[in-house]
Amino acid sequence: MLKLHDLYFKPFISEQEIDTAVQNMVNAVAKDLEDEMPVFVGILNGSFMFVSDFVKKYPKPCEVTFIKLASYEGVKSTEDIQRLIGLTQDLTGRTVVILEDIIDSGKTLEEVHRIFKNENVKDLIIATLFYKPEAYDKDFKLHYVGIEIPNKFIVGYGLDYDGLGRDLPDVYQLKTTQHMTNIVLFGPPGAGKGTQADFLKEKYDLVHISTGDVFRYNIKNETALGMLAKSYMDKGELVPDQVTIDMLNKEVEKNADAKGFIFDGFPRTNAQAKALDDLMDSKDSQINAMVALEVDDEVLVERLLKRGETSGRADDADESIIRNRIKEYYNKTAILKDYYSAQDKYFGVDGVGSIEEITVRLNSVIDKL
Repeated sequence: MLKLHDLYFKPFISEQEIDTAVQNMVNAVAKDLEDEMPVFVGILNGSFMFVSDFVKKYPKPCEVTFIKLASYEGVKSTEDIQRLIGLTQDLTGRTVVILEDIIDSGKTLEEVHRIFKNENVKDLIIATLFYKPEAYDKDFKLHYVGIEIPNKFIVGYGLDYDGLGRDLPDVYQLKTTQHMTNIVLFGPPGAGKGTQADFLKEKYDLVHISTGDVFRYNIKNETALGMLAKSYMDKGELVPDQVTIDMLNKEVEKNADAKGFIFDGFPRTNAQAKALDDLMDSKDSQINAMVALEVDDEVLVERLLKRGETSGRADDADESIIRNRIKEYYNKTAILKDYYSAQDKYFGVDGVGSIEEITVRLNSVIDKL
């Protein structure tokens, strides 16, 4: 992830992919122009990297010049485009190839055509490395296109956001959702996970999504997903992962402006963890950490037996049931520990001590994410 000024960007197009696209464009232009000596015109500031790489790869003699137009402020194209630096050479009868870094709305291209209207060139050819077909609303022909991209703001390889990012060899895309802290919270029965989740959501302004609560809500309110889940449960079958993911997606969409989420009770398997990663990626976000409260088994048993004296829960009163629940937890968590450890996202936190002490330990982990 990349931060420039106040915005976050995610990796989009690699240096290698760009190099391949530039080479393909060079090959196509060189083949079509044969032995003709073109004048390549770069549009500053954004095209300097593209033009440099293009002419270095071009296999035949050529001329290079630049014009400069002001067409961007921040991340939005402005209506007013002015010619700042013009041409100083005679282009009469010459083939001119405009090397643009990016074409979106086409406003810059419109100005380019205006500039060259009276230059008496033989041919005006447009070549752009990046092209946003969704945004383009002009009728000018684009003769060569390197890579078609969605209508989202990008930086890198000559393109900037308020002056930053031009030097990057790769291209990054603006994240639809800005920085979020998303945590998968785990803890064995009796570890105090629910209590700590309440503290975390308040301190970091996160939305706590408990899978159990989500299921109960959907079933109680007879939503389509709730009825679908119930149909499996009534037959004693496991609810398919996709149904659960669809429920979680609804909860995420309800809280689109959240600063992040605490996922509680999901995932339970590698497949579910991958599905959750895919879900967050579709929201331009990611899981930042799996945080697991770690407590010795004997402490857990003691806590739950004590809780059972007042909770009224049968599974808190029977030591054999308690130990089986703890064993089941570790069997499931071990798999996920490996999954998130492979991404350097697993954090074990000592869950023994006062509530305040444990909260401080959790905060120290999350503050570093």
